[in-house]
Amino acid sequence: MAKKGKEKRVKDANGIPMAQPDRSGPSEATLLQLAQERGLFKQAEQDPRNKNLPKGAVQIDKPSKEDSSDGEEDDDDEEVLSPTMDRIMDTLLWTVSLAMVHGTLDVLVQNQYAMKIQYPDIISRTLVAFLVLSFLFYNLHAHPTSPNLVPGLPLRFQHPLRQAIFFVASTWAGCHLIYITNKFSYLYILKQAPTLGCVWIWSVLELDLAVAVASLAAAGVYLVQGGYAIK
Repeated sequence: MAKKGKEKRVKDANGIPMAQPDRSGPSEATLLQLAQERGLFKQAEQDPRNKNLPKGAVQIDKPSKEDSSDGEEDDDDEEVLSPTMDRIMDTLLWTVSLAMVHGTLDVLVQNQYAMKIQYPDIISRTLVAFLVLSFLFYNLHAHPTSPNLVPGLPLRFQHPLRQAIFFVASTWAGCHLIYITNKFSYLYILKQAPTLGCVWIWSVLELDLAVAVASLAAAGVYLVQGGYAIK
């Protein structure tokens, strides 16, 4: 009798080689591709024995050109949005959310002053806010496909310029909202507060963390120095 080969046993689990499985596609032609190249499928179709297959027999379809291609080609076929469409979708995502914030603030302000809520008017104002915000967001928001705010300005100045614009807008909107809620009548507040609140929120979201904190601190200082109260 032939001697059995000695089996190698690993005493320590650390000695087992660890490696990821090979996920790459076949480097050589597959059997289906070889059969297609040699015309074996056509020969099988012409064979009279294959015309009347017995019950339960399985017939292999001819692979198409798309099936015989590697998986890498499938990845290349994935549809990718154009830069303009990507920017439009980003704008819609943000402005729909901001318009909903505008409508919510409109309802809250009317509820605060015990006004009868007119939902058709609120929806109309929300749609107008959506259109205005879409225009402003598309042109002011920093998008990877269009980082330039001012044409001709060096790229290193584009971000600081945006931050300056949104810092001014945030500080002005916050301070002005505090001012009108303490100095003006409820009718004026009903018209202005939702828009100012929406601009304030959007501007703060666009700012870097340190700049946003500075803007909110400026509004807080204005509140304390003016002797105003949050109503």
